This record gives sequence, structure tokens and C-alpha cells, in this order.
Amino acid sequence: MYEVASGLLEVFSAVFQGYCLQYFFGRFLETRIRNRRIGVLAVTALYGVLRLGTGFFLPKGYTSFWVFTRLAVILCIVSVTALVFYRALGKIALFLIVTFMAVGEMSFFLAHMLFELGNQLFRLWDWCLGNGYISSLEFYNFVVSITLIGNQILFCVIGATVLYFTLRKVVQDYREKDYAVHRTELLFILTPGLTGLMVCTLLRITIDTAENGVPETLYDRYPSLMVIMPVILLLLLFSVMFGVKLFQDMICWNREKSSRIILEKQVSSLQEHMGEMERVYSGIRGMRHDMKNTISVIMQLAAGKEEGLQAYLEELSRTMDRLEFRFKTGNTVVDTLLNMKYHEIAGTVPDLRMDVDGLQFPEKLFIQSYDIGIVLGNAVDNAMDACRKLKAKEPGEEAFIRISSFQKRELFFLKVENSFDGKVVRRPQNEFPVTDKADRENHGIGLINIRSTAEKYQGTMDFKVNGRVFILSVMMKNERREEDGFRSNR
Repeated sequence: MYEVASGLLEVFSAVFQGYCLQYFFGRFLETRIRNRRIGVLAVTALYGVLRLGTGFFLPKGYTSFWVFTRLAVILCIVSVTALVFYRALGKIALFLIVTFMAVGEMSFFLAHMLFELGNQLFRLWDWCLGNGYISSLEFYNFVVSITLIGNQILFCVIGATVLYFTLRKVVQDYREKDYAVHRTELLFILTPGLTGLMVCTLLRITIDTAENGVPETLYDRYPSLMVIMPVILLLLLFSVMFGVKLFQDMICWNREKSSRIILEKQVSSLQEHMGEMERVYSGIRGMRHDMKNTISVIMQLAAGKEEGLQAYLEELSRTMDRLEFRFKTGNTVVDTLLNMKYHEIAGTVPDLRMDVDGLQFPEKLFIQSYDIGIVLGNAVDNAMDACRKLKAKEPGEEAFIRISSFQKRELFFLKVENSFDGKVVRRPQNEFPVTDKADRENHGIGLINIRSTAEKYQGTMDFKVNGRVFILSVMMKNERREEDGFRSNR
């Protein structure tokens, strides 16, 4: 009975490890099998069969040679499984292999500690039998068998639980799965797993000893290790999990730092040029007004006298008309920004339709003009990139950007809509869509800056997709802020 139960539990353990492997690798790597269910079954079955074969063919001894041989074989099994079923190239694959093996070994030894504690029950049954509390030898054998089976079940359940939840925690905390890991960062996240793997290897070599030819375990000789080793193993497991979390937090902090630097540069640049933009804007309007009046007078004086002069003056008048801004919202910064962006994209997407008729600002606008410029500048940059990508893939498709705004009580709402190719890649752990640009490490900084600016005014940012239209919505509170001390100019 015990042999049957032990065999079944060994099969369950190997198959469950295969399931955990496909869960862990599948959250990071692209699978080679399109059908998810078939992929899960194939990885689970292959790994389970190979692990069972390893246990069947390799000796059960704990000498240094066989311990390292076993470790090398398991490394080969995990690596082959990863290469067969996943596109497992790069530093991330090395991290996954080492972490999976380390967590598996530490889970095994944590369960083994409790298994050894459970074995202390046999001494209790021996004492009960010797003192007459168990009068029947048959009943004693039954209790011993049940204890053996119970210990094995407890061993498998605890090992499987620790393995699964540790890997799940690593998957959840490793949010930036598309991040290109650098060499130093790889060493940082590998060190806890490698340390745990080496500690478990040391335990396998030293766990069985002999005193005067009598076999005994390391725990029999040093009972305090029954408390010390679980604590060490738990600390190593925590170091694996917290190392990943710290690494991911560092990525987020660096990205936020980069976004703040870019945001500060944008704000500084806008602040420096606001006065100049207003002066140029006013100068152009005044010059256009004066020149059109002058040209009108000259045209009247020259009427009927010289045809060449008349044609020249008419062309000059049309040239002055082109000096008028294409977009006029009443906000100097916004007008200059939109016209600049439009002329920037006109060369690559000449048929772009840019509609800002719905962009209106309240009479009393307490939101700083350069903050409006930050939001619109980043939003329009993203929209322009999407339109360029759409026209490159589908030249016949319509490319458009629509910008509108309205105020409801003290809240100011800004909406930017644009056409795009309809493909948005989202990761469960990522707040923003995944970029297709080469610089993946800094993707989403434009949206981060929009959100940061909105939060200055107790607002927020959101986006959604409606078919092949990307819609960005920004809400800000249009109230005087104490730190401003003045109202921005329109």
C-alpha cells in the first residue's frame, strides 16, 4: 500500500513541477505552440516524464558525484524543455532556468524538514507499543503505514504549494517583462537563486552521515538544524522574491526619473519661449493687418495703370494671407504648438486631417499655458506617430487627429482622438500599451508626462480604443492653485 501511494505521489510531484514550469516560462517567453492547451499539456507531460526517468535511472545516493550529476541532468531537462517549447534565447531565459531550479530545490528541502518532523511520530508509536497503549501489533503496523502515507502526502503538498506560490509571486512582481536586462542587472537577480541552489546542493551532500557504521541524518546529529535550516531556506526564498521586486521597482523609478527630467525640460523650454511666442504671434498679426491695408491702398492707386504691378500686389496679398496661423484657439502657446506640429507632419502625411474646431478654453483659465502645452504636445506627438505608422502600412487609409475640450463646473476636459492601425499590445502588468519602437526601456514616457501634469491639477488621464480610433482623455481641475499665485494668460 505504501509503495503504491509513494509511487503515485512521485508521479504527481513530477507532473505538477511540469505544470509550474510551463506556467512560469509561459508568462515570460513566447511559446512555439499556438494552441495554449496543447502547449500546457505537452510541456507538463514532457517534463514529468523526464523527471520520473531521472529518478528511476539515477542512484538515490547523496555522494558529491551523484548530487552534481543529478543537478546537471535537471539543468539539461529544464533547458531542453525551454528550448523545445519556447523561444528561449537571451538573458531572461537564464534567469528563468536558474530561478525555477532554485525554487524547486528550496521547496523540496522545506517540505523535507517537515517530513523529518513527521517521522518523530514513529517514536511515539514505539513508546505506545512498549507501554501497552497499543496492544495489537496489527494495529501498530496499520498506524505506522498511515503515518508513512500521511508524511508522504504532506511532503508533496507542502513542496508543491511553496513551489507554485513562490513562482507566482515572482511572475506578479516581474512587471516589466519586455525590459532588456543588462549584465549587472542579471547578476543582481540571479545571485539569490544561485545562492539557494548551492545551499540545497550542500544539504544533499551532507544530509546523510554515518557514525560507527550506523547511518544517521544531519538532523539527528544536530537537532537545532531542524529550526535553523527552514529559517535559512525561507530567507533565501524571500531574497529571490524581494530581489525581483526591488529590480522591478528600480526600473520604474528610473523610468519615472527619466520622465521627470524630460517633463522638466519641456516645461523649461515652454516657459523660456512663451514670451517670445506671444511677441512673434502679436507681431505677425499686427504686420499682417498693416501690410494688407498698405497693399490695399497701393492696389487702388495702381488700378488700371500697370497690369504687372497689379498682379504682383495680388500675389503679395496672398502671401500675407499665408502668414495667418492655420489654427486659432485664442491661446498663444496652443496655437503656436499646433501650427508647429502640423507643419512638422505635413511633409510625411500631407493629407492628414487635423480638426481643432472643438478645442475651446474657458474665459478664466487657471491651468498654466505651458502645462496645457505639455499635455497637448505629448498627446499630438503620439497621435502623429500613430498616423505615420498607419499611412506607412495602409497608404489609402484616412489619417486624422481631432482635438476637443469642454469645461463642466470646475473640471476642464481635453480629448485627443486619432486614427491608427488598430493594433494595441497590452501586457497584464503594464499600465500603458507596449511600444514597437527600439527604445522599449523608455516607452510610455509621453503618457507618463501627461498623467503627471494632470495630477498637478488634481486630475487624471485615461485612454481607450474604439475600433481603429485611439481616444485619449485628460481631466484637470480649473482652479487657482496656491503655488501658482496668478492666472495664466490666454
